[in-house]
Amino acid sequence: MNVRTAFVAAPLLIMAYGVIRIVDGFDGERGPGLAWTTGHLAFMAALVLFLPIFWELRRRLDRNALATAAVAMGVAGVACAFTQFAIDIVVGFTAADHAAMGPLFDQVKAVPGVSLAVYDAGPFLFYVAQFVLVTQLAVRRQARMWTPVLVFLDFTLPTIDRDLIPVGALLLLVSFVQLSRRGAATPRHALAHA
Repeated sequence: MNVRTAFVAAPLLIMAYGVIRIVDGFDGERGPGLAWTTGHLAFMAALVLFLPIFWELRRRLDRNALATAAVAMGVAGVACAFTQFAIDIVVGFTAADHAAMGPLFDQVKAVPGVSLAVYDAGPFLFYVAQFVLVTQLAVRRQARMWTPVLVFLDFTLPTIDRDLIPVGALLLLVSFVQLSRRGAATPRHALAHA
């Protein structure tokens, strides 16, 4: 898969996760089951696709110090979020029903440092990195000025209501489609002198 495809596929997979999550809640509870696992796998696939996206954005920014730091932060955030979703899948497979999931999550979060790194703070590094990278691109006029706004809305809307994940993913898709086009339209040697 090339990086242009990753720019489109990653938001679509996040959107799929958000829609599946909503559908999974139609019966009043989420997980365990096929929808729980499928949705989480979709988000994990999106996280993997963000690795080449981060590297591509860093390349467009001439591998400057801020971009490099943002990518390091982003990779750490991807690792934390990926771990969270992997734990969720394991809990889903282990629990007999939804009620049994809560105590299993409590056991995981009781391990020192896990709650902070995997649930509370670590995954936010993934979102902060996206925002820092696209803001740099916008400042350098390598992305539209509204791109950082859409990326910001993508990760803030779910904090208002997690059912807004598909809306945020749609906004991310809009911003990433124009990033994929700009990358394809701009020769690599021209970017090196931007």
